[in-house]
Amino acid sequence: MLDISPFSKKMLEVLKHSKTYKINNQQNNLELFICTINANQFDYARMVESLIESVADFSISRKTKEKYHNSPMTLSQKAREKFRNYKENKGELGEFLLFCFLEGHLNAPKILSKLELKSSTNMYVNGSDGIHFLKLPNGNYQLIFGESKLYDDITTGLRDAFQSINDFVKEENKKGEGKSGITYEKSLLSASVFKETWSTEDEEFIEQLIYPTNDSSFEVDDAFGIFIGFEVMLNADQRKLPNDKFRTAIEDHINEVVTKKISNIENYIEEHGLFGYNFYVYTMPFLDIELSRIKILESLIK
Repeated sequence: MLDISPFSKKMLEVLKHSKTYKINNQQNNLELFICTINANQFDYARMVESLIESVADFSISRKTKEKYHNSPMTLSQKAREKFRNYKENKGELGEFLLFCFLEGHLNAPKILSKLELKSSTNMYVNGSDGIHFLKLPNGNYQLIFGESKLYDDITTGLRDAFQSINDFVKEENKKGEGKSGITYEKSLLSASVFKETWSTEDEEFIEQLIYPTNDSSFEVDDAFGIFIGFEVMLNADQRKLPNDKFRTAIEDHINEVVTKKISNIENYIEEHGLFGYNFYVYTMPFLDIELSRIKILESLIK
């Protein structure tokens, strides 16, 4: 049976889970995580150390992992080759962090990641950032499509994420670059996963997740995992605080920022008529987000 990567939870040992916010009449959760703080700075080195073993699990297929399981250096190279040049890369850190949160925190195993479908490092793939599944307490399942944004402004990130989800659900491709949308994504998923190394049991299970029938022993609903990385702005006085006071001040400040956005999310769900979907929203602040993005990706894939 498909399982989560054993490395996905390592990130949770380093990041602080600050708070869970309830959204849309308690139906959905927004999770706020904060990077470990060291000397009034986010300790990205510790974060990278907790993430690095998950790069291969995220970026390459199970079939490729199986092929190179006795050649760890080659496997590592294959994984890193999937990423674009880190200085030009605008989205893949968010995709990677969403993968880690969905597996490590939500316990939703990956079926497929966007990076697996790239035939070259400069090729982008339309559609979701990854596809996971979640078993619910009642025995039913959710097929979770990923959407990630790393923006300096959290409001813009949330707005664009829900706009992308709306387009995805309604199968509207505003870029005019061929097929897209949830139905096309499922057909792509169906065609791609069976090139993997699956047992017959796994193949039958995934097929039921993608195209459930009346004979299925469970129901399946589509859902969305969202990661929003955003920049937190600190003034000179905040940066000069003693370490203990800084930790308290920055967490209070970040929670104040996120609290004000809960109504925005509910408005986006209302605006786009997305009431029937479950959303698993993960948020994480960055200091100097553009520089931090480059620094973290460089450390992960150089």
